[in-house]
Amino acid sequence: MKIGIVLGTRPEIIKLSPIIRKLEELKNNLGIDYFLIHTNQHYSKYLDEIFFKELNLPKPKYNLNVGSASQGKQTGKMLEGVEEVLINERPEVVIVHGDTNSTLAGALASSKLKIKVVHIEAGLRSYDRNMPEEINRVLTDHISDYLFPPTEIAKENLIKEGIKKNIFVVGNTIVDATLQNIKIAEGKKEIIEDILKVIPMNKEYFLLTIHRAENTDNKKRLNNIVNGILKISEYYNIQIIFPIHPRTLKKLREYNILNKLESNKNIKIIEPTGYFKFLILEKNAKLIITDSGGVQEEACILKTPCITLRENTERPETLEVGSNILVNRVEDVDDIIEAIDIMIKRNRDWINPFGNGNSGGTIVNILLEKYKY
Repeated sequence: MKIGIVLGTRPEIIKLSPIIRKLEELKNNLGIDYFLIHTNQHYSKYLDEIFFKELNLPKPKYNLNVGSASQGKQTGKMLEGVEEVLINERPEVVIVHGDTNSTLAGALASSKLKIKVVHIEAGLRSYDRNMPEEINRVLTDHISDYLFPPTEIAKENLIKEGIKKNIFVVGNTIVDATLQNIKIAEGKKEIIEDILKVIPMNKEYFLLTIHRAENTDNKKRLNNIVNGILKISEYYNIQIIFPIHPRTLKKLREYNILNKLESNKNIKIIEPTGYFKFLILEKNAKLIITDSGGVQEEACILKTPCITLRENTERPETLEVGSNILVNRVEDVDDIIEAIDIMIKRNRDWINPFGNGNSGGTIVNILLEKYKY
């Protein structure tokens, strides 16, 4: 059996790592052949290269070096590159994950070549078509042959859209990755020492991540977020650690508002971190402020309160269990402060809704059963 895996971003590398590890474990005994196609949608070493190294994953057999571009141009380049590889390799199935341009390109190329498509993290919906991710995940679901939603909510989303076959609720592989790797990270002395250079031990801090297009590509909204962060740092008199995404850095410079953050003594801007370092920063934060879907999940798993600066979320489970609050009115800092006050006072005994940490192995076993291995 030959399996292709298409990935291209930090979250995909992390969330597919349990599946890659399982295939690596089984390949010699069962004669499974698999290969990785890396689109390089994330092209910074801080956003992809370091994650393969830290997670001890094999280097991709193919690297398309697509890099940054407009939505259409980037997806088109990926589609062309993935198709060429698949014509040469002819796998029986191709695994894609989530909602990126890499996901859609991998699914489209495979479907057109009559190769079975496996969609991990299927069924997530924000019901906001202004988000390119929403378009990617909907289209991918409707051309996939095997769908692995993480929760019953995600499964119901698929059924409502008329997708009813080969749906398997398996939990989310991010639980596998988070639980496995936080233990490794906490045992790495050099990681802890590196973090202590950023934030003194036992000192409280908020962790901030902002990268989504709806927040960064709108000058007024991004400026409102920056003003809100400045007021939050003053109101709570707390340090805010900000690993800055390349897109966000570019836009802050373009809009001439980066200096507002750099001149504030409570805001510590750092380069994007490796996975282990970021997990520890997440676990030990007093609160996380984000617009990332994956960070919402990791915060929930690690029992760290979270507020999300978005109008909606494709992770409604985090809202239901109480680990997360949505704040869309970023121009009104009182709304943000109210949400922060609620979350930092909330008991952290919420239940993780994303599974027990065995999702990767379960997915591989289901596929092997389907193909009689």
